[in-house]
Amino acid sequence: MPMELSLASVKGTVKRIPAVRGWLHARLFEHFLSPRGFTSYFGVYDSFEDARRHLPASSEFDSGEVIAGLMNERLHRLYPYDYPVVYWLREAFLGGATSVYDIGGSVGVHYHAYRRILRYPEGLRWLVCEVPAAAALGRDLARQLGASGLEFVERLETSGVSAQVWISAGALQYIEDGDPGRLLAACPRPPTTLLLNKLPIQEGRDYVVAQNIGPGVYAPAWVYNRARFVAGIEACGYDLADTWEVPERDFYLPGHPDKSFRAFTGFCFQRRAAA
Repeated sequence: MPMELSLASVKGTVKRIPAVRGWLHARLFEHFLSPRGFTSYFGVYDSFEDARRHLPASSEFDSGEVIAGLMNERLHRLYPYDYPVVYWLREAFLGGATSVYDIGGSVGVHYHAYRRILRYPEGLRWLVCEVPAAAALGRDLARQLGASGLEFVERLETSGVSAQVWISAGALQYIEDGDPGRLLAACPRPPTTLLLNKLPIQEGRDYVVAQNIGPGVYAPAWVYNRARFVAGIEACGYDLADTWEVPERDFYLPGHPDKSFRAFTGFCFQRRAAA
């Protein structure tokens, strides 16, 4: 009796042949490194160090060209994924918050964009933690726009931070030691509200990927396990108040369809009164 093979099974068999698999890997990596691979992801790594060993040396996010691209995209408009953050930030301000710590806020894009629709409290202090190139541009822009409450630091060190609200939107995953539980534990005066947006969250184990973030510029990034990520923050005295999907950001990992997912995730955590 003749055996009938489906096209899918034939393709699957071919991909398991070592020579073919190696050729496909090389072609996928070549595409990833090219301008056509902009914003795409590649590889599954155990650490940032492991990912960087496989990548050309680059400045990662400390690049004027990358920062300019982010400025043009984010500075003058809000996107649908911004509105949950704006809502919870408004609630924090109504509750008396007058200080924000913005991890990875570029040149102050959240400060400038959100003030278009949100009334800021008198005396608001908004501190952005960023790479040197972004911090320098942000300071110049703040002076030009008269944003006296907007300040910048270039080192992620939370032991001296006392802001009532922390925000990190699409940046935390690019910080090698940016685990939120560790950052909160190191802070003597942790925030009341923690707003984390545009995060690659999935149900499998934590791992690292590489991303093409601009012409000749590449960066490692975390992909987080949902349960571990949430539990690490809850263990620091927080409750999960809200979560939302970010369908504008999906995740496709060539060669690993089981690790791809359709939307990033946002979270709002509130500090427990007892804590």
